[in-house]
Amino acid sequence: MKFLCVDCDAQMRYEERELPGDGTLAVMFACPTCGRKVALLTNPMETQLVSSLGVKIGGRTVPDQPLETVRTQLGTGADGALVDEDTRRAPAWSAAAEDRLARVPGFVRGMVRRLYSEWAKERGIEEITPEVMDAARKELGLEEM
Repeated sequence: MKFLCVDCDAQMRYEERELPGDGTLAVMFACPTCGRKVALLTNPMETQLVSSLGVKIGGRTVPDQPLETVRTQLGTGADGALVDEDTRRAPAWSAAAEDRLARVPGFVRGMVRRLYSEWAKERGIEEITPEVMDAARKELGLEEM
């Protein structure tokens, strides 16, 4: 995604990023030609989505790695695509919870699995059930989704 200055037709440059602490993300861009600025503000769910997808906002501190774009863009939403690699400590999923997860659209299923797994892991829950999923949805403010 790129931002363009409407007046100059120049690509906006990244300036700064802020995490206000309320779950939102603010990013500032500026036009290198005219100096016009634009800000992007995400809500907590958008911030969670961006973070879980591993999107990098702003400048890099290390050079691009060989085939980095190919490796990072191959995610197709397959089950487990966004789940921590360390599954030894991840909570187990009951059959009923797996059935419920199967109804989630494939392109976000991995993110949803990770979100519930992390929530359960933080609370010492060893098995994710539909009841655990309901509690997580309520606590995370996802009831309308």
